[in-house]
Amino acid sequence: MSKSNTRVVVAMSGGVDSSVAAALLVREGYDVVGMMMRLWSDEALGGAEHNRCCTPDQMLIARTVAEKLGIPFYVLDSKAVFRDTVVQYFIDQHRAGVTPNPCLECNRHIRFDWLLRHAIALDADYLATGHYARISQDPAGPRQLMKGLDPGKDQSYVLSVMGQEQLSKTLFPVGEYPKAEVRRIAVELGLDLANRKDSQDLCFLGKSDYRDFLGAHAPDVMIKGPIVTKEGAVLGEHLGLAKYTIGQRKGLGISHHEPLYVLAMNPFKNALVVGARSELGRDHLMAERFNWISGAPPAEAFRAEVKIRYRSQPQGALVQPLGDGRARVEFDEPQRDITPGQAAVAYQGDVCLGGGLIAKYDDAPEHLEPEDELAHITA
Repeated sequence: MSKSNTRVVVAMSGGVDSSVAAALLVREGYDVVGMMMRLWSDEALGGAEHNRCCTPDQMLIARTVAEKLGIPFYVLDSKAVFRDTVVQYFIDQHRAGVTPNPCLECNRHIRFDWLLRHAIALDADYLATGHYARISQDPAGPRQLMKGLDPGKDQSYVLSVMGQEQLSKTLFPVGEYPKAEVRRIAVELGLDLANRKDSQDLCFLGKSDYRDFLGAHAPDVMIKGPIVTKEGAVLGEHLGLAKYTIGQRKGLGISHHEPLYVLAMNPFKNALVVGARSELGRDHLMAERFNWISGAPPAEAFRAEVKIRYRSQPQGALVQPLGDGRARVEFDEPQRDITPGQAAVAYQGDVCLGGGLIAKYDDAPEHLEPEDELAHITA
């Protein structure tokens, strides 16, 4: 099929990356259609009427870029599905006492499911985004998700939820370029976007931060409770479990003879578990909902580099695939900030093998009783 007969829907945001992605595809001769999602935001909190990913300014920029490129442009009302999946997931995970990464769920359910299906409904052959990642395929094997060429902008971590079907219908045009080159291309193409800052905050928060948001939408996770040691000694009072994350030291509001760090949250007892820095690191984790990008888990344990947060450095580990979408990761060295709810993503070189959500319990019983929870969560 020639490129002129290949239709590509580009997920546009008004930012430089998606705009250059669209421009590169037009320049290569594809039949390009621009599409922007109108996402939910908390209009009642902080006076924000629009999601940070689709403000009227961004929508106007995306439409202007589409006109400049000579491509159709559509806005897709995605508020309800975004609220029911991504935002509700964010709330529910905080209720469970973990720290979620809603971008993973957005890619899993919104961008590469809901939006992809709408693109296909427009007879598109591909959905393209401005992510910094690459897709390759060995003729004798499955498609591979690879890190973006620019190591400082690589976004394969949040794309680890993708599978073979999604990769077969997706293009990442800017993944082969460093960010500086993408900005240069924007200038070359006459797109007045080169100096726009990258968006980093949670898009649906409006002008508030996540603590204010949870206080308004899930006040039950902002109830005060005890700050305790692993042994159960009460040291003070926390202001709501959702205000804290694993490894946090500042803002605990307690005096002690040595610095204390957040080790865990116990939502059953509404307790914040703290301890010394030496108690913080762990050399293993369990991951759930593990997505193997190849379509199937390896038959046996294998060596890999594993990231436990989007901005963390990959660490050497042994990954043991287990049943029921689980995997055990044993690190070569203890890792300080293993945080339930974040993703553990496995790599071999530039190839992203997949990832799963860091579980709250390590080898805990399937039906954990509330009185046993503290022991397991701090193990």
